Amino acid sequence: MVVAKIAPSLLSSDFARLAEECERMLSLGADYLHMDVMDGHFVPNLTLGAPIIKSLRPHTKGFLDCHLMVSNPEQWVDDFAEAGADLFCFHYEATENPMALIDTIHAKGMKAGMAIKPKTLIDVVYEFAPKLDQVLVMTAEPGFGGQSFMPECMDKVRDLRKRFPDLDIEVDGGLDPENIDVAAKAGANVIVAGSSIFKAQSPGDVISLFRTTVNGAQPSATA
Repeated sequence: MVVAKIAPSLLSSDFARLAEECERMLSLGADYLHMDVMDGHFVPNLTLGAPIIKSLRPHTKGFLDCHLMVSNPEQWVDDFAEAGADLFCFHYEATENPMALIDTIHAKGMKAGMAIKPKTLIDVVYEFAPKLDQVLVMTAEPGFGGQSFMPECMDKVRDLRKRFPDLDIEVDGGLDPENIDVAAKAGANVIVAGSSIFKAQSPGDVISLFRTTVNGAQPSATA
């Protein structure tokens, strides 16, 4: 049975204090540190890249879950491996050969993840899932933080969980204490949240709530 992994999105953190924010999240119970990498081309926003991951790596032992919202993700595998990324998640929509990319990521010593946008059919994931360490089902359009959760994406999560009961299924986009139950019951176990954690009066309580909800729902999600 899969277990909850809570991944605060550092896109919502204070970038001027990035290392401190990472350690704060880990001290509050975070399992992963979700790093949103945007190139201004695949998505309209521009955020951080491999040089920042490399600068951050000596200051945290946290698991760096790097979500690359970029065109031509193949060109960045070496840079992120050398920077110290733990997981390299690319978008299905951004590559012509996902299987080769998965093999390249693994050859560089990183875990491989694949993300799909809200309008992309879940069927495209099936042939690659056995080789993936994680699948990210976007629950908001990629590119900006603070968007609303799209519950219609939960059918994809349910389908994926039934087919691959041991797969880490990540959701990202508008997750908060009001809708975590919906995502958990659908079968998501890796929860990305930015605003709802960083802007909370008690971020640690939100992380704890996410974990308890997900772990409590997993048996029914795989039934």
